[in-house]
Amino acid sequence: QVQLVESGGGSVQPGGSLRLSCAASEDTLDEYAIGWFRQAPGKEREGVACISGRDDTTYYIDSVKDRFTISRDNAKHTVYLQMNSLQAEDTAVYYCTTDPACGTRKPGRVPDWYDDWGQGTQVTVSS
Repeated sequence: QVQLVESGGGSVQPGGSLRLSCAASEDTLDEYAIGWFRQAPGKEREGVACISGRDDTTYYIDSVKDRFTISRDNAKHTVYLQMNSLQAEDTAVYYCTTDPACGTRKPGRVPDWYDDWGQGTQVTVSS
């Protein structure tokens, strides 16, 4: 299992932007589908976006379409989540993980067998 570390979170005002990074410890990140997930206080973890390992097809939940962009830089072994026009509802801890079900599951669903979560990175959107 490739080890991933999230970073880039912070506090921003509504309408602001952040770019999250998901860095891999190995140079084989380009072979993996990677997903970004989030968990807000008192809520279940949900999928946000994922990028396939085969052809970099991307998938998003409806609430972040046209605001968030997932991408990968294989040279840097990193997957990014560019988040624009942030809203208070985006406040959560964001996690990345390998995502074998990317493209076959509903974008917001977290498969029960996904259990390898890191520390995550906190995103707070508040005025």
